[in-house]
Amino acid sequence: MRFLRLLQCCALFLCGLLPSSVRAWPVTDDVKIPLQDALKKSYLDLFELTKDTQYSAADIDQIREGLKRGEDVCVNRFKQEASQYGKEIEQAQKQLKGDGAKITGAQRHELHCKIQDRRALQSQAEMLAKHAIPIAYQNRKAKLDLLEQWPAKFKEISKQLEDGSYRNRRWGDVEDIGFREIESGQASDVREGEEAMKQMKAQGLMPKEIENREVTDYVRGIAQRLASGSDLKVPLKVTVLDSKEINAFALPGGFLFIERGLLEAVDDEAELAGVIGHEMSHVIARHGHKLMLRATIANIFMQAAQVAAMIFTGGAAGIGTYYALQYGFYGLGFVLDLNLLGVSRDFELQADQLGIQYTWKSDYDPTGFVRFFDKMATTKGYVEGASWFYDHPPFYERMVQAEREITFLPKKEQVVIHSSQFDQMKKALVKVTVKAKKDEEKKPSLLGEEKGCPAPKKLEYEPGQSIDVICSN
Repeated sequence: MRFLRLLQCCALFLCGLLPSSVRAWPVTDDVKIPLQDALKKSYLDLFELTKDTQYSAADIDQIREGLKRGEDVCVNRFKQEASQYGKEIEQAQKQLKGDGAKITGAQRHELHCKIQDRRALQSQAEMLAKHAIPIAYQNRKAKLDLLEQWPAKFKEISKQLEDGSYRNRRWGDVEDIGFREIESGQASDVREGEEAMKQMKAQGLMPKEIENREVTDYVRGIAQRLASGSDLKVPLKVTVLDSKEINAFALPGGFLFIERGLLEAVDDEAELAGVIGHEMSHVIARHGHKLMLRATIANIFMQAAQVAAMIFTGGAAGIGTYYALQYGFYGLGFVLDLNLLGVSRDFELQADQLGIQYTWKSDYDPTGFVRFFDKMATTKGYVEGASWFYDHPPFYERMVQAEREITFLPKKEQVVIHSSQFDQMKKALVKVTVKAKKDEEKKPSLLGEEKGCPAPKKLEYEPGQSIDVICSN
């Protein structure tokens, strides 16, 4: 239900678990990276950088003001564009209504194509203004906060390590994982999870499962390994969904769903383990059950679908592809887990902490989730992964708490980052993706689609564009 060391260690939790020799780049006292360039670094790199480098308050304030101005200008631009597209849609609709009996078939087709084109562009502009641009700037502001505040926080963490007080933190008894109880009553949630699945399927909100044993067996193997090193008290039931969304989500009672888009997005096994560990932690802490005490599953999912529809029609799935509500949607788990019901950000922070502990206990590199988080925020968060971060807790708080937890975990000589089985899964996944793309072309459109329209003359963004390019066009 929720909201990043790369394989080469260079770039959505670290300090001391891996040898210092694998750090992405060295930091020396006589080399100070310009502040603007530092913001382009990964969170893991910034944790290292700020141990030895400090920037002046004046420089930080200047950059912070610049970020605020840049965000305001970019957001307002796309708000205005969305409004203009709306006016063009209304004008074309008036022409259809007022001149319906007079216009030719060709003219009617041209107006239909114009409305379809402007709807897609309007949705893109709205998604950029409401989600992608604020998320991208939130990420930069978080990195600026880290540069400003981490030196003091690092001293505090070092003191806690020195005097042993770190053991008194919430769930600090990591040596007892599997023998402790995070939240009683996990077994009573199974029925809730089953009912939630039935409702999702009945409303067409559950994408179909992947029909590839090599992929599903691999994912289930990773999940079961994590479950064995966790505080889970119910059987873990893992389903791999054939959906392009970069997401995973959990339902009460041990029902875990991994989407194809997530498998395509992860770059190593530790990243995948980090995300699975995070979602599994929602089950263990019974977050789903607590959510369902506040609203029915149907209402929750339909609200999530509204966010999904905007992102899909905004072009992330391609112009003219409007079947998001039937075939899965972006950010289901992450949107669902937190903001729609006004749930405390503690849910996400709790799942982050527990997920890190379980990946560590299972001998995975616990920085995997942080690396994936960072990658999504920096590479995909501005558009394709926008709702992955939809109203999550502030990036800075999550990254600092994650780094803190990893620092407190006992060191391990060897941790798993990559595996040959991961590479084999990726190869098998290619076949699944190719087939899925062919099937998508045959699927129906929820909003209707005028055939034979020319390709859009412009797009508000192209997949893979950085926020700087999007805002400067």
